[in-house]
Amino acid sequence: MKKIVISTGGGDAPGLNAVIYAVVKSATLRGWEVYGSRSGYKGLLDLDEMVRLTPEIVEDITPTGGTILGCTNKGNPFAMPVENLAGETLIRDVSERILKNFNRMGFACHIAVGGDGSLEIAHRFAKLGMPVVGVPKTIDNDLEATNLTFGFDTAVSTATEAIDKLHSTAKSHDRVMVVEVMGREAGWIALNSGISGGADVILIPEIVFDIDKVCAKIGDNELHGKDYAIVVVAEGAQEKECDVFCREGEVGMQEVVLGGVGEWVAQRIRDKTKKDTRSLVLGHLQRGGTPTTFDRLLALRFGAAAVRLVESETFDHMVALATPAMIAVPLAEAIKSRKKVNMDNDKVLTAREIGICFGD
Repeated sequence: MKKIVISTGGGDAPGLNAVIYAVVKSATLRGWEVYGSRSGYKGLLDLDEMVRLTPEIVEDITPTGGTILGCTNKGNPFAMPVENLAGETLIRDVSERILKNFNRMGFACHIAVGGDGSLEIAHRFAKLGMPVVGVPKTIDNDLEATNLTFGFDTAVSTATEAIDKLHSTAKSHDRVMVVEVMGREAGWIALNSGISGGADVILIPEIVFDIDKVCAKIGDNELHGKDYAIVVVAEGAQEKECDVFCREGEVGMQEVVLGGVGEWVAQRIRDKTKKDTRSLVLGHLQRGGTPTTFDRLLALRFGAAAVRLVESETFDHMVALATPAMIAVPLAEAIKSRKKVNMDNDKVLTAREIGICFGD
């Protein structure tokens, strides 16, 4: 009987529970046992945090947001914050201990669900001898090796619904509404929700914007009888004379926490146009809630495909969607590059042709 372990690392995303469900059901049909490592690698570090997963436990979790195993973006086993007896926090490499526990438990494979950071950690473990299969997870949809990632459709739907609702209040008060959405290095959420939600301006990390051109678009609206505007901005968007916007006090962290560009854009529009301008940060709303039908199905397909890779012993690979099929991509290749918005992308061309401004 094979024993496998699954972990969900990085940030949460709608559809994670569907992946867990598919892995447990598919593995159980093969007569295997499945265990879950809580909070990323915490279960493999402390076996008390390891949980046995059965079909009965996962029976109703597919439509539920989040992950029953928990997740963390501060659990890198190769650089783990550990508190000593003196209360000091030290950075330690605990990968050897995790590898020993993995072997001691008799696991045949580790299914690692995560984004580029989590998959890079999984690849490092694979090089140390741990059989690993990766499952891509990022609401930003910025992994080059797969056509789509689960969670993205739900995040876009959440953002689009918010933009739709802002139209009525913006129109009622002749206001400019600036909506900040997630998108650290890739603007896919902003692009898709902005087009679908009828935004006037979309600002993404791939296009350095000029705030004067954004204001010119708002002025052009007024010339054509539209006294309000909707501006959608990705958190990683950058103005031509400014650096990327970070939360105050967070710059010195190992991973810079982005945020603030939406309010900055709103303030500049307010100053330059004298229009009543408000900003809204959707933040973690985009990560929460019930996954859409599309994301549920995609997550289930990823989970089932991961078990097939375990069965064929195709380790150090990630399952990827190459429409319409699921394929195996080497982890080294999967983490090599990010998928960013190209200027010749049909969505960008469509946006420009229907009058949406990118600030360039």
